[in-house]
Amino acid sequence: MSKQNIVIIGGTACGPKAAARARRCDPNAHITIIEQGSNLSTATCGLPYYVAGVINSQSALVARGLDFFKDVMDIDVLIQTQASVINPKTHEVELLDLKTSRVSRIGYDKLVLATGSLPVVPNLQGKELNGIFTLTKIGHADAIRHYISANNAKKAVIIGAGLIGLEMAEAFASQGLKVTIIEALNWLLPALLDFEVAAYVEKHLRAKGVELLFGQRVSGFEGAKNGAVHKITTANNELETNVVLLSVGVKPNVKLAKDAGLTIGSLGGISVNQFLQTSNPDIYAGGDCVENVNLITRKNMLAPLGSTANKHGRIIGTNITGGRETFPGILGTAIAKVFDYNVGRVGLSETQAREAGYDVVTSLVPSFEHATYYPGSKEILVKLLAEKSTGRLLGGQVVGSGDAAKRIDVLATALAFGARVDDLANLDLAYAPPYNSAMDPLHNAANVILNKQSGLAKALTPMDTKSKLDNQEDFVLLDVRSPIEWKDCHFEAPQAKLIPLGKLRANLESLSKDAEIVTFCRSSVRAYQAQRILEGAGFKNVKFLDGSIAAWPYEVCTKPSSDEKEHLFRL
Repeated sequence: MSKQNIVIIGGTACGPKAAARARRCDPNAHITIIEQGSNLSTATCGLPYYVAGVINSQSALVARGLDFFKDVMDIDVLIQTQASVINPKTHEVELLDLKTSRVSRIGYDKLVLATGSLPVVPNLQGKELNGIFTLTKIGHADAIRHYISANNAKKAVIIGAGLIGLEMAEAFASQGLKVTIIEALNWLLPALLDFEVAAYVEKHLRAKGVELLFGQRVSGFEGAKNGAVHKITTANNELETNVVLLSVGVKPNVKLAKDAGLTIGSLGGISVNQFLQTSNPDIYAGGDCVENVNLITRKNMLAPLGSTANKHGRIIGTNITGGRETFPGILGTAIAKVFDYNVGRVGLSETQAREAGYDVVTSLVPSFEHATYYPGSKEILVKLLAEKSTGRLLGGQVVGSGDAAKRIDVLATALAFGARVDDLANLDLAYAPPYNSAMDPLHNAANVILNKQSGLAKALTPMDTKSKLDNQEDFVLLDVRSPIEWKDCHFEAPQAKLIPLGKLRANLESLSKDAEIVTFCRSSVRAYQAQRILEGAGFKNVKFLDGSIAAWPYEVCTKPSSDEKEHLFRL
């Protein structure tokens, strides 16, 4: 029996994973990887940390060296070799040796496309100037590090507030650069986070000295006499800079597949079935270049993540050697380190859920990562959303200095198995004071939704509350915090009134039962209790501010005047 000939185009994550899995499944197959770069299996997700100097050497980002693939796995690797043309009829790939320009051909029984993605580079005037970079390869990271050092750079501008852009903000800042981020949309991570959650992260970035410009599009670049970028222009601004990072996203690298006549999906990625086969059954594809099924909407989406690429690679390696494993789809799970904050999300955002036609119910819960009486507990903000009619979980976002990753992973697991809010509320999570509270923040977020569904809890979003204040509507914004908390920070608005929770029952006569009342505290716990007290006393139109001050996405803190202090201490 002749050996099966497997050819894999592309390194980094999916390709090497597919090759290694295929070798373990079939010890006799002839396996070749084609890679146009100089490195094969690299951890490109670590590039921002390499620029920052947290990772000091290129070698640390090379997951497996060429010797491993040859000596241990018996896999042929052709680096600095470009796959130019695929001929599905003859089962051949035309190759170009980038060192010698020699053209050759290699035959295959099974072909794997792991061609990844390409950075989106807007067609802007001056884009060819020195000092303008993208970041998808180790070579890009090396060039950025060298340029900063060689040119004594002091200012960096990042175009695009996506995951890489935010990670690179910290990388540049750690090198002593003043950082500005320009985002065309109105908040950071607009494809991943809802406004109020993004605003929580935005405050942290500003506190770290990062300037954020939203709703602005770059129109071009201007250079100095030496050919280096010197200025960025937008419709509203001109900014001087020494370094520019283009971080407006990536697109699937599908030219080879398209030229070979393979089906390309509506989002621009290669179309694959559940076995990760393309429209040609002898050609498989995985990683950034393919479209994936969203497990919630069942619609296609793109997922340029190393985690997804590795899963693809393993399934492809199994299937090209006779297996029939399937890839179910993805939830869009993502997490990033943004200075001292952890920023994670999974499933759908509220914006995405409503666009998909879901009637949603949400909760916004500021909390702490573990028991507050155990030293060192850090804050997190949880946003949870579910389908109103069924209680099915649709997604969640967790951000803050505390442990967001484990909450995102719990939610990813729950979403993957179709859990409902009540399932999450009663999930038997590990508890000990150094690790958690008796009720995990996810339990609390789920219980808020359950209270809303039952009619016990009635909430107003921060955005709706801000709109009422801006429009000078007639309502009472009732602060039920302590006088000390009020003294430190409060709303300065004619609608605002302070009655601490412990004094509310004794001061009910100071409120009109016909008034619309919105209660708030630090994190909504006391505000919800105040809502229930008022409703029990016959007040008909009472809501609490979801997330209260801890999740308020706007400026709020105002120090009291001497007259206000006098009123305060009479309470």
